[in-house]
Amino acid sequence: MAAAISLRKRGFEVDLVELDPHWQVAGAGITISGPTLRAFATLGIIDEVLREGFCADGVNICDANGKLLTELPTPHLAGDTVPGGGGILRPVLARILSQATLASGTQVRLGTTFSEITQDEDGVDVVFSDGSRGRYDLLIGADGLNSRVRQAQFPDAAKPEFTGQGCWRALVPRPAAIDRPHIFMGPRVKAGVNPVSQDEMYLFFTLHMPGNPFIEPQDWPQRLAQELAGFGGTISAIRDGLDADSRILYRPLEKLLLTTPWHRGRVVLLGDAAHATTPHLASGAGAAVEDALVLAEELARAGSHEAAFKVYMERRLPRARMIVENSVALGELERTADAESKQQFSQLMRASQAALAAPI
Repeated sequence: MAAAISLRKRGFEVDLVELDPHWQVAGAGITISGPTLRAFATLGIIDEVLREGFCADGVNICDANGKLLTELPTPHLAGDTVPGGGGILRPVLARILSQATLASGTQVRLGTTFSEITQDEDGVDVVFSDGSRGRYDLLIGADGLNSRVRQAQFPDAAKPEFTGQGCWRALVPRPAAIDRPHIFMGPRVKAGVNPVSQDEMYLFFTLHMPGNPFIEPQDWPQRLAQELAGFGGTISAIRDGLDADSRILYRPLEKLLLTTPWHRGRVVLLGDAAHATTPHLASGAGAAVEDALVLAEELARAGSHEAAFKVYMERRLPRARMIVENSVALGELERTADAESKQQFSQLMRASQAALAAPI
């Protein structure tokens, strides 16, 4: 959607093809970092995000019982009047983007995908799953970690890898005291909460999961409650309120980084299809939107799609590599509770945040 909006601003005709006939997004909340707010501002949806999400300055670091240890600043990267970070419900963000996509004049086709992609020097022919056909100048594969476009057009590309961690998320009511992100340092692990609206916040919690075991969804409340033992305060209140009706999501964390070309002929990859990361730097969605902004900029500037795709990857690969590799390294450091690993974690987090603040 970000690519469609950005390309339409530059006069390109765009068809957006989406498999889900209802154009919905599953999931709980999403943390919005300063760089992501900056990308949303460039895209033109910052006012809607500020109105329908929850944005604030700073992050509180607390002990397991909620005692404040320190406050981390969050610089204003999207303008003086935009806070340094925030959160929003994933379905709400998807609705904001879908409305902006339609308003841009993008032709949206729902409930279909491709069954065949072939290309020649002059264009890309697509056979769709509903039997229709189309011919395009370019095709962008922005279809996620398990991208079918990548599988079809880049069969030798790297495959997603399990990182050794799983991530729990739960959507819960927001008490008034939680007016910014809070991270709670427990005896073995840390947990956090982030407001996503005036009424709700979401819990996020990563955990070492050797062997990548499958956890039945009906077991999620009990398992999450067990893993949160040792926390008091806000986290204990969340833990004690978990039941079969709780909105909980568990996902194993996987990574992907293509260092081989993200483009082949007239087909190019974007977002998680080329570089999927873990949530430790809150940069997965933001990096995808940045991809869209840069790709549209280069397609409008360059004299050919080959030149645009080449510069697009040159601009994006170093940043994507930093996000993926540093996020995974932060996850590995979380497994060790000694003082040295905690110091390394803090140093790597500060260095990563400084790099993310740089222009794209």
